[in-house]
Amino acid sequence: MKTKTQVWIEICRLEDIPPQGARVIRATLGCVALFRTATDKVFALEDRCPHKGGPLSQGIVHETGVTCPMHNWVIDLETGRAKAPDEGRVRTFPVEVRDGTVLIDRALLA
Repeated sequence: MKTKTQVWIEICRLEDIPPQGARVIRATLGCVALFRTATDKVFALEDRCPHKGGPLSQGIVHETGVTCPMHNWVIDLETGRAKAPDEGRVRTFPVEVRDGTVLIDRALLA
């Protein structure tokens, strides 16, 4: 079985994403939110709450979760799943931080 090789491209510097905030990039799949936690972990998720489509990038980032600004659903940044009692999921995407530079898989932008 042939596996896909990821090609990483630079998106921004870590400091371009506010601590406990987000930055949005436009990809072929739609808008992707890059979230930065208080400990400088970065996650990439579809910028659309599974509940009513609210912009997660405008939510409040806490630990490894984000609270949707529309109806307070909490989405896990690692899995993209809504925390109970809510149900639903958003897509997550591979992201890396190397030497202070945020990288994503080029396939997102192709």
